Amino acid sequence: MRATKVRTGVDTAIRIANLRFAYPDGVEALRDVDLTIAAGEKVALLGPNGAGKTTLLLHLNGILQGKGDIRIMGQPLSDGNLKRIRGQVGLVFENPDDQLFSPTVFDDVAFGPLYMGLPREEVLERVRLALEQVGMEGFEERLPYHLSLGQKKRIAIATVLSMSPAILALDEPFSSLDPGARRELMRLLQVLPQTMIVSTHHIPIIRHLFPRTVVMDDGRVVADGDTEAILADTALLETHGLEVS
Repeated sequence: MRATKVRTGVDTAIRIANLRFAYPDGVEALRDVDLTIAAGEKVALLGPNGAGKTTLLLHLNGILQGKGDIRIMGQPLSDGNLKRIRGQVGLVFENPDDQLFSPTVFDDVAFGPLYMGLPREEVLERVRLALEQVGMEGFEERLPYHLSLGQKKRIAIATVLSMSPAILALDEPFSSLDPGARRELMRLLQVLPQTMIVSTHHIPIIRHLFPRTVVMDDGRVVADGDTEAILADTALLETHGLEVS
């Protein structure tokens, strides 16, 4: 696999200010979240279940829309430029079956570029490059539901890479994977050049891959800083229902 340098000309990839969101049942999932991520950063999102991590990720390309200000690559997230923002933010769900719905791997990876209205030759090239990046060349005609979970997760990532996003937002990408598949995915994320924000509970992976960690609890950012410093703060982790393993 090879990485392609992402040139954006923008210093700040994600800027969130005073973001608030409540679900229809009244549960407050995000409470005045402020977060800034520089272009090219790889950031881990850590927190107990129900902390608001997934809800935050779903705001980055407008699947959910709360109150506050979100800017992606310098552009405000609004109804008027939602399509452009979704091209900039590649969101990968925890369950790849929520992302893979076409008859073949090729069809799934080509869906985004086709939706963008790109010419056939460019669609073919984007599919080829995306599958190369995730190490899944030769799987174009395979049926997604016949693949292993680790393979499905790689294909799910390819479906967003084919859109050439500047940002990858991944929700629990390592969950339910066996150790070998986790190692393969770690190597992939290590070489991809995009800005990343990744929700995960796997502390050793956070330590290995992400220089910066953001801790969330009860819909708030409760810590944000150097990964080693945060993982060394056992009082902080215990207070928020986390432990180093």
